[in-house]
Amino acid sequence: MAEEPKRIRLALVDDHRMLLGALTEWIRNAASDINMVAAVASWPELLTHPEFPVDVVLLDLDLKDNIPISLKINTLKTTGVRTVLMSTYSEPNVVREALGAGALGYLVKSEDAGMIVEAIRAASIGESFVSAELDLALNAGEVGGAPKLSAQERRVMALYGGGEPVKAVAFHLGISEETAKSYLKRIREKYRVAGIDVGTKVALRKRAIQDGILLQTEVPGQL
Repeated sequence: MAEEPKRIRLALVDDHRMLLGALTEWIRNAASDINMVAAVASWPELLTHPEFPVDVVLLDLDLKDNIPISLKINTLKTTGVRTVLMSTYSEPNVVREALGAGALGYLVKSEDAGMIVEAIRAASIGESFVSAELDLALNAGEVGGAPKLSAQERRVMALYGGGEPVKAVAFHLGISEETAKSYLKRIREKYRVAGIDVGTKVALRKRAIQDGILLQTEVPGQL
């Protein structure tokens, strides 16, 4: 009998109780591979929770407790916990500090709900995931060069640029069609800000080859 895949043990920390409840409910319903084992409103509650340490913590950056975020991230790292941060704002310096301290993900709270799940999944396997909006803020001014794509964005670009329809891209990566579309939208937006137009599938495919995301040999002969 096949062994059940290991579920990601998640803890959520947010002092906005309404958001805490809504996110808890949504993640439980939307992601069968994520097991929400703790949903608490403060940092001390997380550390003293009987289920701690967990695999991933979705942590509100804006907790009003005067504990530096770098200290929180380092505390979690020493216990083997991976951190995804959520915030209502996207000040680039704050993002850089958090990522520099070792956070694997950083999301604005207005982010698409499917992206929150993707960020948790990415963190659980040690991959970084930064909200498209924040990525644009971090790389503002870097026009002309290829934008920085996450590992999953590169996979989506390679499959879609290689000729797969969105439905097939979603199937190959085990994500919903809507989430695959969200990834494509993020990819196009990142390139747009870098001054590169990949609005059509042909343009995106050419750019994927140019940036080494897709090998020429992987591209079908016909469009």
